[in-house]
Amino acid sequence: MMDNKPDMGDLGAFLAVARAGGFREAARIGGVSASVLSDAVRRLETRLGVRLLNRTTRSVVPTEAGRGLLERLGPAFGEIDAALASVKDARDRPAGALKLNVPVSAARLVLPRIVPAFLASYPDIRLEIMTDENFVDILAAGCDAGIRYDERLEQDMIAVPIGPRLQRFASGASPAYLDAHGRPRHPRDLLAHVCIRGRFAGRAITPWEFERSGEMVRIDPPAALVVQAGGGSDLGVAAAIAGTGIVSLFEDWLRPHFESGALEPVLEPWWQSFSGPFLYYPGRRLVPAPLRAFIDFVKAMPGD
Repeated sequence: MMDNKPDMGDLGAFLAVARAGGFREAARIGGVSASVLSDAVRRLETRLGVRLLNRTTRSVVPTEAGRGLLERLGPAFGEIDAALASVKDARDRPAGALKLNVPVSAARLVLPRIVPAFLASYPDIRLEIMTDENFVDILAAGCDAGIRYDERLEQDMIAVPIGPRLQRFASGASPAYLDAHGRPRHPRDLLAHVCIRGRFAGRAITPWEFERSGEMVRIDPPAALVVQAGGGSDLGVAAAIAGTGIVSLFEDWLRPHFESGALEPVLEPWWQSFSGPFLYYPGRRLVPAPLRAFIDFVKAMPGD
């Protein structure tokens, strides 16, 4: 085994010149100068200690040693070209697994509009969605990317807008409940009502915030039912529909029930707006092909 191995570029230069039958023709085909090819072949011959090409003013012909090397290099470089082509093909037609860490709200309200069309466009990609309300280290969790809101993004992450760019928190109750207990006109009226609250695991119950014409109201109304945010939210909605009390949640989550009449909007002029979610991923690593395809797909979708 030689300690002074030839450079792959020098081997490629020899192969190009031998196949083209001359330095000028090989330079024309490869888009490099003839002197660069000549230096590369000379360097290769010096390292190997043997002449590979017989050069005359009219022709360049491989020596016996050069012919032997040419016969072995041709198939080897062919395999390298095929391997590189397969990598390019994988880039152009992404395949493999893509795992996303997302909150339940994104899985319910954002991804249904995106995922079916994405998988139809990239049938060789297997998409796995892991729902988690906690902000986790996506790499430690074995995920390629995640979806979160901007206030929960780390500084070293690349963030791409995904889904609606403006959302609102909405509150609602069944018409029967409101008929029996009255309809709040100001957020502070909720202190006299029965409410259905949400709590993130390991945290205090999140206060409700309302805003109108620059006035911000933050209240902590009494709760008849507390559910875990995300996973338990559907139970909270079902309880509100049954007349248990007033629920506060994403507007898009409650909208179908407003439209059906099962719930009635409460304090709609006070509903607080907030910016939409982001797809985020580490910025200090090469982006896998399936994730790159998903990022490009999301960017190409019309905005909300």
